[in-house]
Amino acid sequence: MLPPMDNRSLGDVGGTSGGLGTFLLGFAMACIGGFLITHKVTVMGSYWSFWGGSSFGITLLPMLFGIGILFWNGKSVLGWLLTVAGALFIFAGIIANLHIYFQPTSLFETMVMLILLVGGLVLIARALRPHSAKPSP
Repeated sequence: MLPPMDNRSLGDVGGTSGGLGTFLLGFAMACIGGFLITHKVTVMGSYWSFWGGSSFGITLLPMLFGIGILFWNGKSVLGWLLTVAGALFIFAGIIANLHIYFQPTSLFETMVMLILLVGGLVLIARALRPHSAKPSP
């Protein structure tokens, strides 16, 4: 059973007793592992191809019409619908055309990155579980 809120100490993590050291170690490991992995990843974009050649301009039109309608009447449902739908369409097009590449690296470096990331996440999850109280001497 969890102790009442007024009896909690600084070492209590996630509403459970104890685990601050484990949580901080796991958080540091996960941050370092995540940084190292993302540092080895290259993200590139490409041109949109929609019925042939580059078509970013045509995907911009609904949002521009929506913004124009909103300048005319800020309460227009059609204006808001076109603006939001156009922005979502542009965002989806950007995400859909990303190319993500993992840069060449040694197996040792890859293992270090993955062990730091996964080990850190597991330590964070472990810290959120209740810890048994140590008996007083």
